[in-house]
Amino acid sequence: MQRTQFGDLVCSIARTLDLIGEPWSPLILRDVMVGIRRFDQIQADLGISRKVLTERLKWLVERGVLARREYSARPPRHEYVLTDQGVDLCDVLIAMARFGDRWLAGPAGPPVLYRHRPCGHVAPADLYCAHCDQPIRADAIDVLPGPGMTAEAETRT
Repeated sequence: MQRTQFGDLVCSIARTLDLIGEPWSPLILRDVMVGIRRFDQIQADLGISRKVLTERLKWLVERGVLARREYSARPPRHEYVLTDQGVDLCDVLIAMARFGDRWLAGPAGPPVLYRHRPCGHVAPADLYCAHCDQPIRADAIDVLPGPGMTAEAETRT
């Protein structure tokens, strides 16, 4: 089945979904984020087929989210690391985890906790306004046309 392409839409959410909108990519990024970086480790952790993992890793490397780094010359072996773009994308995953921890974790609670390295405290991942340092919530924002909005796309919103 051919996946719908969203990359040409004038919408940052759609373009991000085009990049990681199938189920395996976010899970691969999660693994790399927590230190599972080698092909066999990722494959074992996710139980994903080698073929699908190869395709997803190639996709993420080609789009600049992950980079391949050689860790052994003989035999040649590579691991995957987050690029700056990948680190930013993992912020999206942390926001998804916040939702899952709040609404889907069940009675046992969240499966993992997040410790902020600079201060050493465990804290939930929250979004804050860079200007007033208040939490950003969907019910407290206005969506305005940005510099990348086209006239055609603006009439659809």
